Amino acid sequence: MTQPTFTINPAPQVADASVVNALQEIVVSHLSDNMLRLSGITGLTRIHRSRKLVGTALTVKTRPGDNLVIYKALMMMQPGHVLVVDGGSETTNALVGELIMLYAQQRGCAGFVLDCAVRDTAAFAEADFPCYARAVSHRGPYKNGPGHLNVPVSIDGNVIHPGDLIVGDEDGLVSIPQSSAQSLIEAAKKTASIEEGIKAEISNGRLEQVWLDTVLKPFGL
Repeated sequence: MTQPTFTINPAPQVADASVVNALQEIVVSHLSDNMLRLSGITGLTRIHRSRKLVGTALTVKTRPGDNLVIYKALMMMQPGHVLVVDGGSETTNALVGELIMLYAQQRGCAGFVLDCAVRDTAAFAEADFPCYARAVSHRGPYKNGPGHLNVPVSIDGNVIHPGDLIVGDEDGLVSIPQSSAQSLIEAAKKTASIEEGIKAEISNGRLEQVWLDTVLKPFGL
């Protein structure tokens, strides 16, 4: 019988706390607007209640329905890591549940991004532990391998590299290379400032608005 193959790369360095704290204050839509509106994850469902997810990707690529290498990933975690699992979008078997969540919490994990199914969803909601998943299934996983840790993975068509920053809120998720984080943060802050100005203009109650004219006039409307 052929033994399953594994790739175990070192865990990536977690992002600087100042960057993580800055991203906590920025909504995902403003990050997305400054990423050409082409990037990001839209196909996963938020399983927890409302806590924002910000952290550094520790990536897992596993055979659909199998969570063996997730166990290894848990032991490699450092505080601030986000467990990002490419399970091939297979949703028959849940690869993560309450026990894995509890252990990950103890390791300082910031949350889960799962292109697979999850179970024990009531526990995630009660803990408000950040978790985005493809679906929910009561069926448990197999534990045979193969699998790969800290390699590039694809989640909802979005390639995530080990060490990328992950930001998630009620609107969805984006991944950001650490090298791009600071410039994106500054751009998103400018977007927020512009929107605050638009909100102030809307509050004046007038039909004619600069922000509407800016969009319509180039088309002669």
